Amino acid sequence: MVYGKRQSGGVSPPDGGWGWVIVGCCFMVTVCTRAVTRCISIFFVEFQAHFGADYSATAWIHSLVDCTTMICAPVGSLVSNRWSCRVAVMLGGLLSSCGLLLSSFITSMKLLYFSLGVLTGLGFALCYTPAIAMVGCYFRQRKALAYGIALSGSGIGTFVLAPLVQLLIEVYSWRGALLVLSAFVSNLCVCGALLRPITLQEDEEEPTGEARHPNLAKDSENSLLTSSKSPSLPLLLATPAPHLKRRWCFTSCFPSSKEYSFLLLPDFLGLAVSFLFLAAGCSLPFVYLVPYALSTGVTHQSAAFLMSILGVLDIVGNITFGWLTDHRCLKPYRLACYIFSVGMEGLCCLFTPLLRSFPLLVPFAVLYGYFDGAYVALIPVVTSDVVGATYLSSALGVVYFLHGIPYLISPPIGGWLVDITGSYTATFYLSGAALLASALILCTNAGIRRCHHQLTSGAKDTKHTPLPLSLPNQSDCIEETVGQAVGFASEETNWIYQH
Repeated sequence: MVYGKRQSGGVSPPDGGWGWVIVGCCFMVTVCTRAVTRCISIFFVEFQAHFGADYSATAWIHSLVDCTTMICAPVGSLVSNRWSCRVAVMLGGLLSSCGLLLSSFITSMKLLYFSLGVLTGLGFALCYTPAIAMVGCYFRQRKALAYGIALSGSGIGTFVLAPLVQLLIEVYSWRGALLVLSAFVSNLCVCGALLRPITLQEDEEEPTGEARHPNLAKDSENSLLTSSKSPSLPLLLATPAPHLKRRWCFTSCFPSSKEYSFLLLPDFLGLAVSFLFLAAGCSLPFVYLVPYALSTGVTHQSAAFLMSILGVLDIVGNITFGWLTDHRCLKPYRLACYIFSVGMEGLCCLFTPLLRSFPLLVPFAVLYGYFDGAYVALIPVVTSDVVGATYLSSALGVVYFLHGIPYLISPPIGGWLVDITGSYTATFYLSGAALLASALILCTNAGIRRCHHQLTSGAKDTKHTPLPLSLPNQSDCIEETVGQAVGFASEETNWIYQH
């Protein structure tokens, strides 16, 4: 059995116990994937000096890592759904470690695109989505807090790894630093081994969009619940019956259409469009903060320290927003909190070109890091609120897939803007505009939904139901009822006399 399986005789999400081990494993997965990806920007200056590349060509490395991680996220969901989360994470750890190991011996930029960009990114993709979805299966009441702690690994890892990677580069060169990172990332295999599966009860919370898409719950029941009456294989069955093994081995490699029926939800469609703009803007500051700081005269160590500050506040944003949105007063407003954090990130980016010294860049790192941690912790929570726990793994695969294309093209576009303008102003303006557009799309979607709800409620209130019977029919009904009562009384009297 694998996570997400819903079957009678299962258990409710424990909201603790081994769930905290799952949170710890997901924490380490985010350290080894997202934090390492962020620290790749520290290698940019070294890559440019060694290979003689410009900003745009060097930015493709970071883009390929992020893009491959996100575009291949559905592959991670497929592997974890068909076999197990353990298989997905351990396989991903092996691939990503091999990618970093090969990168330390690369002699050309094109080969670095493959080893560090594609191979390492594919390994990260197999680890990231399954580990995050696993947390949602172990927690319900404290889901936001659990995700906040688990995803804070990205910030903590950035805080620790950024100066450490810079030190490794100075001591062992960039090749030695990649070799050490390869050994560190191999710990993903250990994390995968600790991901214990769980069988959930059928009374999982349903998606919030069920009223707008009534067939979703029915599809969920037909495709996700194990039924003894159905000869077909359930979606998340881990150990097939002997007579179905051959059929399972063939069909398990292909996703079911019902597995993605949540795509018809209007709320998810609005969320998906906003994610496209979010991904286009959020990656640029992580790629260009260090080069921008260096261009203003900040030292290498101070520029790396800015990434550490960003990472610390990322941690605070993860945990505090996760803790706050689990309270009753804010639980209904999780989406509003998410929109607010994304909007604040956009405003921070718009003011970045005015900050041209280390003391001025510190507040940017503080604010951007905090709100980045806030919205990152709420992405799986908001997605779960829309599609429900049943479809969370597949939905997260789609969500992170939508991040892939913007992650691929936005850093090279930012580098191209730097090359033609000679400054980072246009790059940070692009980032801020994309983030504000993402927040605006969700605000518009929420406003449309509220207006539709009010119109629907008003129509129901003003609707008058006519009387079911006219006056002559009511008289006939009364006469018929009286006749039946008299007949029943006569039968009772005859029965008494006979006995």
